[in-house]
Amino acid sequence: MQAAIIGTGACVPDQVLTNKALEELVDTSDEWIVSRTGIRERRRAGHDEASSDLAYSAARHALKDAGIRADEVDLVLVATATPDMLLPSTACIVQGRLGLKHVPAFDLSAVCTGFIYGLSTADAFIRSGAYRTILLIGVDTLTKFTDYNDRTTCVIFGDGAGAIVVRATHEKKGVVGSTLYADGSKWDYIYVPAGGSRTPSSVADKTNCYLRMKGHDTFKVAVRGLEQAIVDLLERCHLSPDEVDIVIPHQANVRIIEALTRKLGYPPEKVFVNIERYGNTSAASIPIALDEAVRAGKIKSGDNVLLAAFGSGLTWGASLIRW
Repeated sequence: MQAAIIGTGACVPDQVLTNKALEELVDTSDEWIVSRTGIRERRRAGHDEASSDLAYSAARHALKDAGIRADEVDLVLVATATPDMLLPSTACIVQGRLGLKHVPAFDLSAVCTGFIYGLSTADAFIRSGAYRTILLIGVDTLTKFTDYNDRTTCVIFGDGAGAIVVRATHEKKGVVGSTLYADGSKWDYIYVPAGGSRTPSSVADKTNCYLRMKGHDTFKVAVRGLEQAIVDLLERCHLSPDEVDIVIPHQANVRIIEALTRKLGYPPEKVFVNIERYGNTSAASIPIALDEAVRAGKIKSGDNVLLAAFGSGLTWGASLIRW
């Protein structure tokens, strides 16, 4: 059995936060943001809009694209670092809204690498024969944990959700392989200090509820980590870099994407980038980009599609899909 992607979907909030709007909130400029990140605008969830709302909408789009009913889903996986609440899982909330009684559902957290971790998990479940049809969603609403007095982080993040339907098949297509990594010794490169059991929100200073990041240190290890993940994956799958038809990297920073693709020798036309419109949507960035690439006709049957991400944890990884 192989895990084939039979449907994709995405959802982003209606509110657009442009660089010009950020100029009025913090000491920054459109030129500064674009030159350092490649971002021109991002989407921001409303006060009454939670991760599960975006996830549910993306899931409906993916199910429609797959041409299947919700009750054909055997398992719901949600990759998120911004659940609606500490408990229950956002996956259970989405499962309930879809009307999937008794279908197992759970969240997993690998932050920006969450979708890659989720895809590898779905692939393993399908290869084992445990489940046949899996709904995988990547969603994050990091703007709710962003300090708009900190120009180094508030310009980066946006909100959104992307979803895929993965189904077991005997055909020679689907997930070929994945590589997953983590380095917990660098957990403090990207983190939110409060809100967990170490520092509960009830006793935390408000400023400790915002995301913090060591941007320069993260940049250096991100490029090395992504290169390692991709090289190891292609060797494991017995493919040369030339046999990859399209690369869809995590949309974290255009400088990271450009540095990575230069090291690997991929021309710009082989790399799908949409960061200028959405910013860094964390676990949602790859599935949103994948959905856009599919709908734009940039992926065709038989293509080798390479996905790669790096995020808090630190975590990183890559997946190869034969479309």
